[in-house]
Amino acid sequence: MANRPISEMGLPRSIASVFAARNIRTAKDALSLTEFDLMELADMGLAEVTSALAHIGERVSPPCQTALSLLEQRVQNDQLAGHLPTGLKGLDEALFGGIPFGVVTELVGPAGIGKTQFCLKLSLSASLPTRHGGLDAQVIYIDVESKFSSQRLIEIGAKSFPEIFHMRGMAQEQMAGRILVLRPASLAEFTESLQQIKILLLERRVKLLVIDSMAALASGEFEHGASKINPLGWHISFLKSVAELSRIPIVVTNQVRSQSSDEAWRYNFQEPQGVLCAVGTRRQDLEDTSKYDSHLIAALGINWAHAVTIRLILETISGERFIKVAKSPMSPALAFPFSITSSGISLLNDDGIEVAGQEISTIHCHGHSEIIHSDTLQFHRQ
Repeated sequence: MANRPISEMGLPRSIASVFAARNIRTAKDALSLTEFDLMELADMGLAEVTSALAHIGERVSPPCQTALSLLEQRVQNDQLAGHLPTGLKGLDEALFGGIPFGVVTELVGPAGIGKTQFCLKLSLSASLPTRHGGLDAQVIYIDVESKFSSQRLIEIGAKSFPEIFHMRGMAQEQMAGRILVLRPASLAEFTESLQQIKILLLERRVKLLVIDSMAALASGEFEHGASKINPLGWHISFLKSVAELSRIPIVVTNQVRSQSSDEAWRYNFQEPQGVLCAVGTRRQDLEDTSKYDSHLIAALGINWAHAVTIRLILETISGERFIKVAKSPMSPALAFPFSITSSGISLLNDDGIEVAGQEISTIHCHGHSEIIHSDTLQFHRQ
């Protein structure tokens, strides 16, 4: 807009002619001068110069927008971008359709909570034909810890989509033909594979990228004595750009670690809102942090936490599992009780429980015997 010609500004012909004669040909040329400089250069009065500059400024300035119009535009863009349904009705409604395209979504939780189960079912959903609610697309699955199970994938598919998987050849086609599994052994190998992933995104119909798990890649670096500075800064930037440019959902899993007493406040993505919601338990039970190991936080640190767009926390309280929307630009903070069955993760109800205050980012894992130590990011038995 700044390079728009003065001749297109609708100025009086006499003023436009003077500007042209003084080599003031664009809006930028005129607006770069002070009123007094322009008066001297064009030999014009203050009133004429002020009026001309105001007119030019109005023509090239972007129009003002209300907060409501920006919100409506955001909702429209999100709808156009699309979502990948998780198959969990309550969670999909909370996320306005499922896992959104164009951003990085993170699953955080202790070992054995169900993160990989979630990713397997999500991969199946993306690979299914559109007539059955899928994306009819290929999936790239980065299996860092060798947790990907073809047998479990088929079991989830057969139980979740029996009408499809009982069709002749459908199970083999969806699993072998559309879900591409890569198993990097180190962060360096993963970094090299990113270029291969970029090529696959261009050459094939890939609509989902899963990385299970990012923390395991970082853990491998620390085992070899690397710097304890988060080594994934470049990687998250790369993933975010891939998600945005390719308009695909990227889902990564993260593990948990112990935290120091002064770290907790940094992980709250919302301000405290009064009394903590107990997501199915009494408040006094939640305050007894030692009882539920609630001193745990996501392993990759605060910089990583702010880089992801959506964070879903999987946790257990009094033996009951919950999936919690801990961070989302549009969704409310809700927790959904779930169980793991032969069909994968299933919600026990679709209503969700409101979560407030520090409970939004607190990770409970009562009953789990593995955590990651905050200094080394390696597994230790309790």
